[in-house]
Amino acid sequence: MDFISVSKNDDIATITLNRGKVNALNEIMVEQLDDCFNDLESERETASVILTGQGKFFSFGFDIPEFLSYPKDDFIRYLTKFTELYTRMFLFSKPIVAALNGHTIAGGCMLATACDWRIMVSDRSKISLNEIGFGSSVFAGCAEMLGFCTGWKNAVTILYSGAMYSAGEAIELGLINMVSSEEDLINEAERKARDLGGKDNAAFSSIKGLLRKPVAERMIRRERESIQEFVNIWYSEKTWKKLREIRIKI
Repeated sequence: MDFISVSKNDDIATITLNRGKVNALNEIMVEQLDDCFNDLESERETASVILTGQGKFFSFGFDIPEFLSYPKDDFIRYLTKFTELYTRMFLFSKPIVAALNGHTIAGGCMLATACDWRIMVSDRSKISLNEIGFGSSVFAGCAEMLGFCTGWKNAVTILYSGAMYSAGEAIELGLINMVSSEEDLINEAERKARDLGGKDNAAFSSIKGLLRKPVAERMIRRERESIQEFVNIWYSEKTWKKLREIRIKI
C-alpha cells in the first residue's frame, strides 16, 4: 500500500503524506519517503520539492501503538531508517518546502525541520516536539536541526517544555518561516518552491552544503548513541506505561 503520493506541476514535485487520519509514520511509510527522495534527487526535470499532508494533520509523528509491538532490535532498525531519512532531507541537493497543512507533532516536526522552508496554516493547527511530555527523548539529529532552525536558546525552550505552539508562536520561535491560510497554503508553497528552485542548482546546493554539512556531521557522529539512549528510555517502565495510553485513529 502506498502511504504517500507524488504529483508534478512543471518542475515542482509535491509529496503528500496519506496514511489514515493523522499520517502517523511507520516503517513502510519512511521507506517510501526515502525511495521517493532518492528518485527525485536524480530527476533532472525536478527543481524543487513540496512536502505536505492530507487532512487535519501534517503528521502525528510515530505510529506509537504499532511500534509498541516491535522488539528492540526491530525498533532500532526503524529509528535508523527514520534518522537517515531526515538526514537525507536535511542535505537534499534541491529545495524542500514544507507545507504544514495541519498539526505537526514529534516525528512530523522533525521532518519539517529538515526542510529548507516551512509554511504553516494559521487556523487552529499546532506544532510541537512534545516527546518530553510522555517521558521520551529525541535524537541527536533532531536537536541539531532544531538548533539550526531556531537557535539554541529557542531550541531549549521547545524541547524542555514539550509545548504545543500555534503558527503565530512558532514563527516567533523560528520554528516556521511563514503563516498561510488553508486556502492559500499550496499556492504559497509553490511560489516559494519556484523561487528557490529557480536559483542556479549548483550554487544553491553548494551554499546549502556550506550551511548544513557541519551540522549534519555532528548529527551523524552522535546519532547511533542517541538512538540507543532513546530506545533505553522508550522501553523503561515509566515511559512504556505512558506510551500504552496513546491512541491513534488510523
